[in-house]
Amino acid sequence: MPRVVVFDETGAPDVLHIVDEPVVEPATGEVRIKIEAIGVNRLDQMMRAGHYPGPFRLPHARLGCEGTGVIDAVGPGVEGHAVGDAVIVTAVPEMDLNGTYAEYVTVPAGTVIARPAGLDATAAAALWVAYSTAYGALIEKAGMRPGDHVLITAASSSVGLAAIQVARQIGAVPLAVTRHTAKKDGLLAAGAAAVIATDQEDVAEAAQRHTGGAGADIILDSVMGPGLADLAKAAGPGGTLVTVGWLDNRPAPFPMAGPRTILRYASFEHTLNPTVVRRIAAFLNAGLRAGVLRPTVDKVFSLDDIVDAHRHLEEGHQVGKIVVTV
Repeated sequence: MPRVVVFDETGAPDVLHIVDEPVVEPATGEVRIKIEAIGVNRLDQMMRAGHYPGPFRLPHARLGCEGTGVIDAVGPGVEGHAVGDAVIVTAVPEMDLNGTYAEYVTVPAGTVIARPAGLDATAAAALWVAYSTAYGALIEKAGMRPGDHVLITAASSSVGLAAIQVARQIGAVPLAVTRHTAKKDGLLAAGAAAVIATDQEDVAEAAQRHTGGAGADIILDSVMGPGLADLAKAAGPGGTLVTVGWLDNRPAPFPMAGPRTILRYASFEHTLNPTVVRRIAAFLNAGLRAGVLRPTVDKVFSLDDIVDAHRHLEEGHQVGKIVVTV
């Protein structure tokens, strides 16, 4: 029988284990996907560790909100998808019940899109969550425009690297923030116009220097935590701070200075909207064809090594996406 990764209690990576489960036949409006590769995300780690902000069901909870593979069965009433189509899963609202850490996943046909031509399964598994988050937060939510200075925290993460490329695709100026000076050269090579290393520089002062004293037009923050108030000082008058993650789960004080607009972005507000998904897919396909967007894969694990993949994620040294092949 097909294999599925589950956990019966929250905790360290070794709570994850593989079980056999019968394959699920697609119901009306559903497709079944033979998964080829999975993107590992912080959301997965948070749920597994018990830090997820919403409810989820134990025991036998599943993980995974990102994956790619080939459709191997379609349910009644499905149009636009056929057996043999290579696709990407765009949303798994109940991943504790139907997560992508599995050999087969059955999902609504409306939550898959065609895999971009020329993109192999490993690269495709690194695409959707990172790039749809960066696009949704910067363009749909914050209204990023050509020429905007965009300050990006956790810039070596998969979302951070995607944000650098998304900004460059529309002519904005990405300013990368990292904790480690050693990552500067890699971030410059990834397309950052400048890199601010917080082990040597003050973010607000450096942002002023790199923007000619104007400050950042948009700050994209994946960290939050106690440093949020100081980070906000890097924004210019009328600037926007949009948060997309919570790598630091300590309380984040509300910024009293800096941006005029503060936004919280959660990707499901767009990835469950078919109209916005079409826009995201069109934007990503255009960027991939032009060579502006290039998913960054940090390390590849097999499904049998899912515990090691989560350990690697928790170490926090990755650059780009951790991918698991099935």
